[in-house]
Amino acid sequence: MSTVGNPANIFWHENPVRKVEREKLLNQQGCVVWITGLSGSGKSTLACSLGRELQSRGEVANLFADAGLICIASLISPYRKDRDACRALLPDKKFIEVFMNMPLQLCEDRDPKGLYKLAREGKIKGFTGIDDPYEPPLNCEIELQLKDGVVPTPHEMAGQVVSYMENEGFLEA
Repeated sequence: MSTVGNPANIFWHENPVRKVEREKLLNQQGCVVWITGLSGSGKSTLACSLGRELQSRGEVANLFADAGLICIASLISPYRKDRDACRALLPDKKFIEVFMNMPLQLCEDRDPKGLYKLAREGKIKGFTGIDDPYEPPLNCEIELQLKDGVVPTPHEMAGQVVSYMENEGFLEA
């Protein structure tokens, strides 16, 4: 008989190092950076650039990243209710929603995995942006979009996210 998923066999063990102590040690506050947008909008590229940007802030940032105190989630997550449910799990405004607001045509032109082409050919059903909706955030913390018709560089976009995190006190204890 399997006991997997049986909560009667799972017991919480308190960590002797509390969250507040870890944040003071690392001089940062834990949060989730949730990057959302269409396939091909640059979510993964931003996630990688943001990770590099945070780690370049020094050994403390490296330690805190290794400890997982800032989670960077790069997901299409097309439905508001799902993103809002994730936001509701985190207390004290620790959820930073980053909307990659890039035009569908740009995403299709990039199509790094060839998925839009397959969706347009009818080989993929329920593809977000083609035959399934994407519900843009109504109250995201950060919206990244074209500037004068040009996509900002990954470094520029990561800089915007880091600036927001600095201004909101996430990068200090």
